[in-house]
Amino acid sequence: MARPLAELVLSDDERQTLTTWASRPKSTLRRATRARIVPACAEGLENEAVAARPRVCSATVGTRRRRFVERRLEGLADEPRPGAPRTIADADVERVVTGTLETKPESATHWSTRGMAEAAGMSQTAVGRIWRSFGLKPHLRETSKLSTDPFFVAKVRDVVGLYMSPPERAIALCVDEKSQVQALGRTQPLLPMTPGQAGRPTHDYVRNGTTSLFAAPNVATGEVIGRCHRRHRAKGFLRFLDEVHARVPREPGVEVHLVLDHYATHETPAVERWFLRPPEYHPHFTPTRSSWLNPVGRFFAEITETRIRRGVFRSVAALEAAIRGYLEHHNADPKPFVWAADAGLILNRIKRVCKRTSDSGH
Repeated sequence: MARPLAELVLSDDERQTLTTWASRPKSTLRRATRARIVPACAEGLENEAVAARPRVCSATVGTRRRRFVERRLEGLADEPRPGAPRTIADADVERVVTGTLETKPESATHWSTRGMAEAAGMSQTAVGRIWRSFGLKPHLRETSKLSTDPFFVAKVRDVVGLYMSPPERAIALCVDEKSQVQALGRTQPLLPMTPGQAGRPTHDYVRNGTTSLFAAPNVATGEVIGRCHRRHRAKGFLRFLDEVHARVPREPGVEVHLVLDHYATHETPAVERWFLRPPEYHPHFTPTRSSWLNPVGRFFAEITETRIRRGVFRSVAALEAAIRGYLEHHNADPKPFVWAADAGLILNRIKRVCKRTSDSGH
């Protein structure tokens, strides 16, 4: 005769929990499968009939049935794996994590695995595993700067709202300048790339002058209005605004919105008078120390990486010709930078950073 099946009866709370585990996207496949086996066993089916549903063997169904009857929901977890016992206690892990976050070595600015292992009295490999488990990377450092603009919230909502919900019959341009673009030449010819060997320019260079790139990408189309000036002054910015005025298609009732930062050349009396002349132009200023709110910075990063940084320019004229060629190629098939973060998301992230910084004890 077959072995009698253990009687399995589910409570309402247990059934709800199993249903959640089986349908939740973040559940592992192993947990979801076990959560489907138990309710089928509660229906009074044989192990073979239950195994046919999630396509497992009948022995697996019998194991999960028995463990659930003995330990209920806790029985669906994995049994402890065999192996050597832990040699590093939780207190040791806490001591390493706390020491990494809250202390510094006497003769350095940050801990290394070797230094922390010596200070904690454990192996370098163990310290490395603990750091990886908690995502600690003392050798890395990032920069940050919070805006102190008293109208930060209002300006963020104004600028981001212009990106995500622009007014009807309006053109939005992001205006800024990349100053001091250097025309760098190399002291010797470039050694070209070969299979297994990267290109090798000389480590030293010759400065052949600088130029400033003024640019105004269209938020909707991605087309960029650009112009180079040898000197970075308010007069050059005014001439660039005149070029924008000449190149933007003017239609009755169409307004032009310009996103600017608080650079000195953007707030001179002459520039303020320029915005008073054409009534269809509306400036929008980003908060102070918040240039990341202007997508033109992404365009500057792209042209720097793909055209300027590796270029060899023997004169400023050659550099400006390369920039004009890049603009023509970009505008032949423009692609806009899509802004995805709304004002609420940005402000909530900054709020969390401020709260974490204020409560950190530093």
